[in-house]
Amino acid sequence: MSMEDEEAIEGEHLLSQECKNMIISLPRERGWRTRYLYFFQDFWCQSAEIQSITKFQNHFQAKDTDIIIATIPKSGTTWLKALAFAIANRGRFAPSEKNHPLLTSNSHALVPFLEYTVYGGRFDHVPDLSNMVEPRLFGTHIPYHSLAKSIKDSNCKIIYICRNPLDTVVSTWIFINKIKPEYLPTLTLEEAFEMYCEGKIGYGPSWNHMLGYWNESTARPEKILFLKYEDLKKDTIFHAKKLGEFLGCPFTIEEENNGLIESIIKLCSFENMRELEVNKSGTFASNFENKYLFRKAQIGDWINYFSPSMVEKLSKILQEKLNGSGLSFEVLHS
Repeated sequence: MSMEDEEAIEGEHLLSQECKNMIISLPRERGWRTRYLYFFQDFWCQSAEIQSITKFQNHFQAKDTDIIIATIPKSGTTWLKALAFAIANRGRFAPSEKNHPLLTSNSHALVPFLEYTVYGGRFDHVPDLSNMVEPRLFGTHIPYHSLAKSIKDSNCKIIYICRNPLDTVVSTWIFINKIKPEYLPTLTLEEAFEMYCEGKIGYGPSWNHMLGYWNESTARPEKILFLKYEDLKKDTIFHAKKLGEFLGCPFTIEEENNGLIESIIKLCSFENMRELEVNKSGTFASNFENKYLFRKAQIGDWINYFSPSMVEKLSKILQEKLNGSGLSFEVLHS
């Protein structure tokens, strides 16, 4: 491996030589928060993610009680993790308790990412997850086709959420420019938009990511619950009840009458989580500050950024890519 190849691979000191050799053989393009994205298993990802995903695929053993929160980045991941954790663990932690874990820990710490937190780090470290309290909750951005075989074969539950791609592009662009290394140039909105339209974004193309989970959810609705961020925002109570039913822990009439659902929603709300000290000053795995996870949480903010021609271009791409699938997004005209 040449010196140039070594320097192109971020975090190369954490990677095995086998992984480095594989990475340099992969197609690569300009990255968003790293120098390059690599095309691995039919999706784009960063070099360090390739190793952690491989470790995850080789070692993760799913349990039937596991809950997997699968998402496209910047589509409501932080919120959905909080809701799922609070609903699944309401027997252990009442949302009104002053010592509820969500008041002192970011939801990403309570529902760790498989590819970052659990299987991240050095190539020779494989975690022991056998003693985790059940139900075990994990998060991931990994496309469905690249999930560990044990997840697909077990009776564990997968909750998936996506968002109107126009909002996703804006949210990702703003987020990346806040957390990217100083040695990388600032990404313009036009550059980010073109990269997204070409499918060259982390875990993208995004339409393939969505379709992978969408198609599986239609085939196995008892296995995968497919959500849209916009729907969750518009009727959070309905979807909180739906989450409870899907996870096998439906809310009782007594819980509903006592306002438990509303208490959980308030605890996990954007307004509440944004003001917590852990989300004002804490950090996510030392990679960036938690405060960058909370921006606006609005639907349709893209209208303040995109020109009509940009909206038309992405709308046509989405219509073509999603055609015939039954999955669609409302696009308002600017």
